[in-house]
Amino acid sequence: MKKKEMTKSLPLPRLAIGGMLLSLISACSVEQPWKRPELSVPVSFKEALAEGAGSWKPAEPSEDVKRGQWWTIFRDPLLDSLEHQAIAANQDVKAAAARLRQARALAQAADAARLLTLDAGFGATRQRASPASQSLSDDAKVPAQTLWRAQAAASYEVDLFGRVSSGIHAAQADADRSMALFHSVLLALQADVAQHYFHLRELDAQLSVYQQTVALREDALRLVERRFSEGDTGELDAARARNALESARADALGVARQRTAAEHSLAVLLGKAPAEFTFAAMPLEPVVVQVPAGLPSALLERRPDIAAAERTMSAANARVGLAKSAFFPKLDLTAAFGYESATLGNLFHWSSRTFLLGPLVGTAFSVPLFDGGRRDAALDSAQASLDEDVAQYRQQVLVAFREVEDSLADLHLLNIQTAAQTSAVTAAQRAGHLSQIQYDEGQVSYLEVIDAQRQILQARLQLNQLAGAQAAATVSLIRALGGGWDETVGQVATR
Repeated sequence: MKKKEMTKSLPLPRLAIGGMLLSLISACSVEQPWKRPELSVPVSFKEALAEGAGSWKPAEPSEDVKRGQWWTIFRDPLLDSLEHQAIAANQDVKAAAARLRQARALAQAADAARLLTLDAGFGATRQRASPASQSLSDDAKVPAQTLWRAQAAASYEVDLFGRVSSGIHAAQADADRSMALFHSVLLALQADVAQHYFHLRELDAQLSVYQQTVALREDALRLVERRFSEGDTGELDAARARNALESARADALGVARQRTAAEHSLAVLLGKAPAEFTFAAMPLEPVVVQVPAGLPSALLERRPDIAAAERTMSAANARVGLAKSAFFPKLDLTAAFGYESATLGNLFHWSSRTFLLGPLVGTAFSVPLFDGGRRDAALDSAQASLDEDVAQYRQQVLVAFREVEDSLADLHLLNIQTAAQTSAVTAAQRAGHLSQIQYDEGQVSYLEVIDAQRQILQARLQLNQLAGAQAAATVSLIRALGGGWDETVGQVATR
């Protein structure tokens, strides 16, 4: 009796050993652990506005870091309102959010591959077996029969050599990439709203200059025409004064046309039809905030486009592992249990129970032997895709460096240029004042007055354009750095 009990207990350790071996094989993934590629980067900002600006280091995505509402540094309630409207209603942001939900759903579906699949069914089949299958003569009559079935089935793919886990890793990396791209679209929208807002105000400032110029030239024309009627000057001066006035009016209309188009563009960014949005005239004042060049280089790590490029590489690396796993055996475990009966009334009797272990067709354990090079081609394609993504990642980092350097250089040179242009405006106004005095005294012709007024107009317009360029460059720098910061990362200096 003891001997029999020992004999019956032998399969248990064998089963345990088999399970252990299966677990060990499942843990052997052919997917290589993901490691970001090495980058050769400069040690400091070339175009830093001040010393101690920090140094570059390889960008590492840090999407979880809170960026905050960076546009509030401009202390402009209207801009704050426009940003919130755009975030809530912009269609590109909604589309990006939808793409993110799709990617997350696909990642969830891929993750379900690691779990057991269960389903149940109920139905009837009408069938007739062949005489040969019943060991009968060829002319024997085998009646057709109806079989009723009610059963539950389970299936499970063992994660041999990382076949399942690699697919899950790729899907999760794709979802992370969609998250980074969503932040990229959001940052681009925020920057575009700020850029359009400042551009509109710059155009308003130009219109204000033209309106003042038109008013002055109208007064000048009336003065010249009066002097002409009194015989103190010739008709040529009157014609020149009228030409100067109409030219200013025409130029003002050109700026108004640009403003209309800019207003329509801003409306679309806000998710509105142009007819539903009106932007009241508000001439731009010089931007008095400055992003310090000494911001930690960790801000660059939060650039969402770089984060997306890194996630793309990670997904490609997982797909290389998936392609490699195709060279190794595959194991599918299936089972079914239920009831089967020739009559519906007897279906759920205990005697009608039935079960199935293993697939109905094919094999549970399959080993690839020959496929004409299909798996080799798939592996080569996956590896080439990874190499492409690595190159694009490195290029994206270089582009990020360039964009920050461009913005730093713009702000530095614009400060110098603005100071010079301010002096030019002062000099032009002084020259205009002197030319008017000399004309009134008869020392110069009216052509000198018109030329002086033209120089004043151009100098003031250029100063307004520089103010708009400064605001745009400030926004561009914030965007290049990944969009905003909090008190633990850096401070915004005012001037």
